[in-house]
Amino acid sequence: MSEDVTIEPQDRFEINPLYLFRWEETQDAYVLLYPEGVVKLNETAGEILKRCTGEVSVTEIIDELKERFSARGPHTETSVETSVHKFLEVSQAKGWIKRKADG
Repeated sequence: MSEDVTIEPQDRFEINPLYLFRWEETQDAYVLLYPEGVVKLNETAGEILKRCTGEVSVTEIIDELKERFSARGPHTETSVETSVHKFLEVSQAKGWIKRKADG
């Protein structure tokens, strides 16, 4: 598997169909379920994956999260952008998400 892990602003990601992404009330968190187990996500990770629908670009995800978290304190635009890029890179490498093919 040699998929390019470079994240481009126009890229659109979707959750790999092998995983089920949902809110778990009992854990008070978003989780990724898969046959071998479960991954409990922190709030930021959940907010990023929630937007990985294949319809929203990386730029749009970053813009939405900058707006969402701006009221919480001093998040620089660069830190939000860097965090989103790093999380998407890790998620893609782990197979949680995949780049949506054009067309």
